[in-house]
Amino acid sequence: MTFFAPFTIPFIAGALFMFAAIFLKWLWWTVKLPKVDRRLILHNFFTRNTLVAVWEVVRESLLHIRIFRVNPLLGYMHMSLAFGWFLLIVVGWIETSVYLGWEMIPIQGHIFFKYFTQVNNIDAHSALLENLMDGLLLLVLSGVALAWFKRMASRAMGMRRATKHALYDRIALSALWFVFPARLVAESLTAAIYGGGGFLTGSLGSWLGGVVPTEMLALIYEPSWWFYSSVLGLFFVALPFSRYMHIFTEIPLIFLRRWQLRPTLERKSYDNFEVEACSRCGICIDPCQLQADLGIHDTQSVYYLRDRRYNMLSLKVANNCLMCGRCEAVCPVGINLTTLRINSRAMRRNIPHEGRYGYLTNIDRSSGVGKVGYFAGCMTSLLPAVQRSMMQIFNAVGEDVWYADKDGGVCCGRPLMLSGETDAARKMVAYNTDLFRRYEITTLVTSCPICLRSFRDNYRLDGIEVLHHSEYIERLITEGRLRVAAGAEVYSYHDPCELGRGLKIYDSPRRVIEAVGTLREAEHNRRDALCCGGSLANTVIDDGKQQRIARRMTAELEATGCDTIVTSCPLCQKSIARTATRPTLDIAEVIAQRIVS
Repeated sequence: MTFFAPFTIPFIAGALFMFAAIFLKWLWWTVKLPKVDRRLILHNFFTRNTLVAVWEVVRESLLHIRIFRVNPLLGYMHMSLAFGWFLLIVVGWIETSVYLGWEMIPIQGHIFFKYFTQVNNIDAHSALLENLMDGLLLLVLSGVALAWFKRMASRAMGMRRATKHALYDRIALSALWFVFPARLVAESLTAAIYGGGGFLTGSLGSWLGGVVPTEMLALIYEPSWWFYSSVLGLFFVALPFSRYMHIFTEIPLIFLRRWQLRPTLERKSYDNFEVEACSRCGICIDPCQLQADLGIHDTQSVYYLRDRRYNMLSLKVANNCLMCGRCEAVCPVGINLTTLRINSRAMRRNIPHEGRYGYLTNIDRSSGVGKVGYFAGCMTSLLPAVQRSMMQIFNAVGEDVWYADKDGGVCCGRPLMLSGETDAARKMVAYNTDLFRRYEITTLVTSCPICLRSFRDNYRLDGIEVLHHSEYIERLITEGRLRVAAGAEVYSYHDPCELGRGLKIYDSPRRVIEAVGTLREAEHNRRDALCCGGSLANTVIDDGKQQRIARRMTAELEATGCDTIVTSCPLCQKSIARTATRPTLDIAEVIAQRIVS
């Protein structure tokens, strides 16, 4: 049997090029992984984690369940294109096997089977398979139609703004948009001339046969297959260099995660898997407060990833980000956007130089003795009322406390990490770790979520329990060590970005507040809470713009009708207090006011 025709050359060449490019990329990224990561892959390969990864690939790479949760219409669009195309390939393989048996057939024989049935004089037609293939083609075409519609009217698809694409992406997108309409036309012309086809191609073929002269059908028959093969080949050639590389990158990324690989605060090969796993779906755009509150439309994570991938990342795009995690919380691929941003900044700003760290010598200003250590943090030091409240709480329960920075001290290092000064940050991490070990504390309490995240994510404090002061206060109340009086006060609570989305600490602050009063939730809360705008991570926007962001968030808190706004972050407290018309307190201050002797 014959399974070659000249028109298949663009498809064959494009497919060979695509698979070669993908293989080389995968190989290069994997070889460049650290040895410890490669050992993790080998250790986890023959485990249950691999099976879990397979199911996640089906659930997210084909069915796109996370996108469905964001917006059902968007979810259907992505699912119909991914799962529909996958089923077209699988069922097409089955169809070929039904007609020809399980003999070896080249790939183009499966893809262009409707054409080769005529060449090889295959007259039998399975109505079931014909209709099934047409149903799958219609499923994919509906996704293409929604994709067209989204570009023109994104708001109707639940998105205020669609993504702006680079040249490679536009080429691949244009080719993809024509692939399935071209297939519909080619297979319908085949049905019009030779018969067969399902409810879609057969019906369209019958209509074409009735309105288009036979000579004209014969004239455009071969060009229709040439066009289908050409746009398919063009898409395959463009794919490895476009956003559609995510199709073949999200899959290995899922496996790497399940095999326990994690991103690090360095530019490692793992970053490539995350950067190229972005589909540019644009779901991360709307949650960005730089867009919603300031009208900044070109620095969101989708554009950061695009520019980094194409080696055109500017300082403006890299640095103009609150790193609040709102985009990361909705990313359907689960890309670690904060870590990637830090790595990008480190490539430009990290300047290792031992002479810079002399100030770390002999700056121990700690005081007190106890198994519980208190690390206020730089921002908390600017709010003496918070430190006084914590001392009042410690005294009320008779806790012996070692104060790391009561009279000044050293930073936790996270602000430096956020700015890209990773080497300086590591020096501070080493200094603080040695300090905690030297004084033999077993519990470390901090009032700053920024410090807390640094201690939990970047320090190795085995044997030392690290708590946010809201967690510590909740424990004291639960154990009966700290007695507080409930009142009629109505509070509204703001979830700090680092404490909430960063560390998933949502319930402890709420339980503490509910122990002394009534809590009313703002419209955006918990995982969806708004950023206060005072982020140390953004080095581009000025103070006025920070206040504009804070004003919107504060208005939501005050709309609850609360008497007092409460937060658990000194940075947030300062930002909120500048724009609020109601008292703004740290949770420690609220509790200190309610202590029962």
